[in-house]
Amino acid sequence: MGKHSEYKDWEDKELASSLNRFPERKERFNNHGGEEIARLAVPDQIDEEYIEKIGFPGRFPYTRGVQPTMYRGRLWTMRQYAGFSTASESNLRYRYLLDQGTTGLSIAFDLPTQIGYDSDHPMAEGEVGKVGVAIDSLADMELLFDQIPLDKVSTSMTINAPAAVLLAMYVAVAEKQGVESSKLKGTIQNDILKEYVARGTYIFPPKPSLRLITDIFRWCTDHSPAFNTISISGYHIREAGSTAVQEVAFTLANGITYVQAALDAGLELDNFARRLSFFFNASSDLLEEVAKFRAARRLWARIMKGRFNAMKPASLMLRFHTQTAGYTLTAQQIDNNIVRVALQALSAVLGGTQSLHTNSRDEALSLPTEDSVRTALRTQQVIAHESGVASSVDPLAGSYFIEELTDRIEAEASELIAKIDKAGGVVAAIEEGFIQRQIENSAYEYQQEIEKGERIVVGVNEFKIDEESKPPLLRVDPEVENSQIHGLKELREKRNNKNVEEALANLSACARNTSNLMPEILAAVKTYATLGEICQVLRNEFGEYRG
Repeated sequence: MGKHSEYKDWEDKELASSLNRFPERKERFNNHGGEEIARLAVPDQIDEEYIEKIGFPGRFPYTRGVQPTMYRGRLWTMRQYAGFSTASESNLRYRYLLDQGTTGLSIAFDLPTQIGYDSDHPMAEGEVGKVGVAIDSLADMELLFDQIPLDKVSTSMTINAPAAVLLAMYVAVAEKQGVESSKLKGTIQNDILKEYVARGTYIFPPKPSLRLITDIFRWCTDHSPAFNTISISGYHIREAGSTAVQEVAFTLANGITYVQAALDAGLELDNFARRLSFFFNASSDLLEEVAKFRAARRLWARIMKGRFNAMKPASLMLRFHTQTAGYTLTAQQIDNNIVRVALQALSAVLGGTQSLHTNSRDEALSLPTEDSVRTALRTQQVIAHESGVASSVDPLAGSYFIEELTDRIEAEASELIAKIDKAGGVVAAIEEGFIQRQIENSAYEYQQEIEKGERIVVGVNEFKIDEESKPPLLRVDPEVENSQIHGLKELREKRNNKNVEEALANLSACARNTSNLMPEILAAVKTYATLGEICQVLRNEFGEYRG
C-alpha cells in the first residue's frame, strides 16, 4: 500500500479527532503549516514486517509513539523537579515555575520525608529541607499547594515507601480546595522495588510494600481514575550505574512484578494497567537513548499483550516521564552542563516522552538557583518551539542505525528479563543480589573508562581549565530545621489528639487484616496525624527492611 493512501486517511481521522477533543491544539497545528509539513515518514511499500517491528504511532507495538500525532497535536508536559526548605519556600518556587511556563509540577521531598520520619526524629537531624521539601503533616501539604489549583495542575510526586501517605495528603488538600479526587491528575512514583537495588529509601519489607502499592492501585481505580498510580523508575537504576540495556530490562521486570502483584490481589488488568507509567533517564549518547525509549515502548507492549493478555490499547502503552542524567553533570565548568542537558532533553523528545524534566547547570554543586532553573526550563521551550523536531512524528524512524540499535536493545533487555524470570522473579533476584551486582559491575566499568581516559568527560579528564571561583549557589538556611520542629510541636498541641489516636488505632487494625489501607491512611491524615506517626504504626505491623 502507498504511504499516501491508507495511512494518510487514518492519520487524518486521528488528527481531526484529537483537534476536536482539544480545540486549543488547532492553533499549534496550524502554526506548523498544517498539511504542508511532512507529518510522518513511511516507506512507499509497507509489509507485515514493517508493521510488526516499526508500524505507526498510536498503534501496536507503539515503537513510534503512543499517540498518532505526537507533539503535532500536543507538546510533552514540561515539569521541573523542585522542592527545598519549608513548604512555604517551595510553594513560592512552584508558583514562579508556573509563571515561567512550566506545565506540570514535580515535587522533591527531603530525605526524612522519603523514609517516613518526622522532622523532629533523631534520624532526621541535619537533613530537614536539604534535598527536598519537608512534609510532616497535612498542614505542610496545605502550605505547599497554597494558591495552586489542583484541578488545573498535573502534579508528580517523587515518593516511594510512604507514597500512600503523601497521596492521601494530596487528596485531602484537594478536598479542602473543593476539588474531587476524581478530578486530580498527576503521578505518584510509588516504585519500591528499585529502592532495594538502586536508591535505598525503603522502609518496609517487599511483601507489605507491594500490598501498599496494590492498595493504591485499587483505591485510585475507584476514586481517582485519572491519576497515574505508579511511575516505574529506570532513572535511579541508571543513576546507580546501569547501562541503557539494564535500565530497560530491570525497569520492565519491575513493571511485570507490579502487574502480577495487582492480578494476585484480584484487580482487573485493563482497569489498572492504563494508569501504570514509567520514568526513564536521558543520558548523553543521543542516538542510543532515542533507540532505548523506542525499544522499551515496543517491548512493554509485547509483554502486556503476550504475557498478560491485555486487551485494551491503553493497557499496552508505555507512557513515560524523562529526566536528564544527573550523574553526567560535572562540578567543573558547569556551563558545559547546559549543553549536556540540551542534548539529553533532545533525545527524550526524539524518543517520544510524555513529560520531561531538565536538570539545572549547578546541580553537581547544590540545589539549583532560580536563574539556573529558568535556563533549564527554557531549554525545553527552545526544543519545543525553535528546533522543528516537534513538527514531525518520530522524525528519526527508518534510520538504519536507529532501527538496528532499537532491535539490539530490545533483544538484550529481553534476555536479561528472561534471566530474572529464571531466578524466580525480581524479588528473588534482589534477595540473591543478582540485579545489584549487574549494576555495580557496570558502574565500576564506567568509572574505570573515565579514569583510564578511554571515556572523555569534557572538563574533567580532558579540556580542563583553572577555575578561580564558583557561581552563586543556593544554600538552605540551617534555621529551617528549627522552624520545622517548632511548627510540628505546635501542631501536636493544637490538634484533637484523641481523634489522632483513634485513627492510628484503626490503621493498625487494618494493617493486621487484608482490607485496603488507603481509606484508613486518608482518615488519619485528615486528623493531622503526622507522616512519622502513620509510618511508625506500619513499621510496628510490617517490620523494617534491613537489606
